[in-house]
Amino acid sequence: MNTAANPQKHPGQRASKTKTMVKVAMLGALAAVLMLFAFPLPFLAPSFYELDFSEVPVLIGSFAMGPLAGAAIELVKILINLLLNGTKTMFVGELANLIVGCAFVIPAGYIYQRNKTRKHAIAGLVIGVVTMTAAAVLMNAYVLLPAYGKAFGMSQDSFIKAGAAIHSSIDSLLDFCLLLVAPFNILKGVFASVITLLLYKRISGLLGR
Repeated sequence: MNTAANPQKHPGQRASKTKTMVKVAMLGALAAVLMLFAFPLPFLAPSFYELDFSEVPVLIGSFAMGPLAGAAIELVKILINLLLNGTKTMFVGELANLIVGCAFVIPAGYIYQRNKTRKHAIAGLVIGVVTMTAAAVLMNAYVLLPAYGKAFGMSQDSFIKAGAAIHSSIDSLLDFCLLLVAPFNILKGVFASVITLLLYKRISGLLGR
């Protein structure tokens, strides 16, 4: 009789993988719902930038299940939001949002997974905010704003004027990104980080830390 090992996965491994997929889907759906409650901060950025707390479930998932799971949750969030709201930028906006979101949750989850302490959680979140902000500046300056300008018939000057109404020293698209996009994303990242730190220990058990 052939006693070669069965190449199929052990039932326990399949069950664990299924549970992970369910958690990713649930957290992604929750994040997409939170995106629906976005609101502008007109004192900080033009009204087409809206603050939401959708990164909180993504960060919690990244902490609990690792950075790859965090990236998967981010992808599920973007796809669900795309189904709910559609796209007018040939998917460029969704891709940019995915990259910026992953730039936040992947470093945070990776650093926390290496040593699951509060110190490492804070360090991961700080680095995540920095990388997200840098990614947001680059993506807005070279990808997102040009794509939105093309989709909605807006010139580069339109964005500069909208930014100058908030910060009078803005006279270029790079100024717009450095003086408006960067602070906006820092604030968004700080809010998401604080909420994650407050909630994670209370609910991480449900996700199987």
